[in-house]
Amino acid sequence: MKNTTKAHLALLGTNLFFAINFSAIKFLVNDGFIQAFALNLVRVAVSVVLLWMLFLVKPTKMPIQKKHVGRFLLCALLGIAINQLLFVKGLSLTYSIHASLLMLTTPILITILAAWFLKEKLNALKIAGLLLGIGGAVILIAGRTGSSNALDVLLGDVLVIINAVAYTFYFILVKPLMQIYNAMGIIRIVFTIGFFMMLPFCWTEFEATNFSNFTTNAWLALACIAVCGTFLAYAFNIYGIKILGASIAGAYIYSQVVFASVIAAVFMGEEITVVKLVAGGCIMLGVYLSNRPTKTKAIQNSDT
Repeated sequence: MKNTTKAHLALLGTNLFFAINFSAIKFLVNDGFIQAFALNLVRVAVSVVLLWMLFLVKPTKMPIQKKHVGRFLLCALLGIAINQLLFVKGLSLTYSIHASLLMLTTPILITILAAWFLKEKLNALKIAGLLLGIGGAVILIAGRTGSSNALDVLLGDVLVIINAVAYTFYFILVKPLMQIYNAMGIIRIVFTIGFFMMLPFCWTEFEATNFSNFTTNAWLALACIAVCGTFLAYAFNIYGIKILGASIAGAYIYSQVVFASVIAAVFMGEEITVVKLVAGGCIMLGVYLSNRPTKTKAIQNSDT
């Protein structure tokens, strides 16, 4: 099998794993098996153990320069501690379909911050994309309905958006590090630091978790979240980016929404309403337009 084929399968697997996460997390938290922060501690702890086991199998020296220590700490705070805690908490309060669609706002937020901090120019298409994406998010939040599957949709949606903002800053901060250090090494360090940052906030809920009450399905869901939806998803994504590039890897995010919506509808009984379809369409079109390369960039890419 060609490396490019493997990379495409890896990216498809990444987004399928992330999509399964949405419903698996809601199943565990909403059915009372484990609380949101405790679940975060478990999934990050398992990933840290697996990442260090991978390091022992294939050690890679990665001395961190002093000037980058602060950036690593910020990446751990934004990309693991804040990102993971708010995502799972927000998801437990809202719908899986809402969360998956709102996570699509990340590329849009990256475009906004790039224009703000990096002074990247916004053309008419990008501006239209930003307005569509923001409009779709507003429609989704404003069109909430009551459901036993969503305890507080508004708060949950807000937490998911804040999580997306935190991940956006993480993405911008970690990008320069990827040019200097080994990608898996960065994730290993960031996850390890992030775990200790989360520990004080998650320990009480973890202690209160009664794992003896876990059913077979609950254990399978937990394993799926910790191993597939966290460790393997990150590893596969890095492999896909390395072989195919970030732009192609980013395009696969659309498949995540489709997977998440179908899984949530089948297993969680969530409705795919007209409001959700319209909002989802606006957000996806907004992501496409706001991240569409300009003619200048396209010519530069074709020359390389």
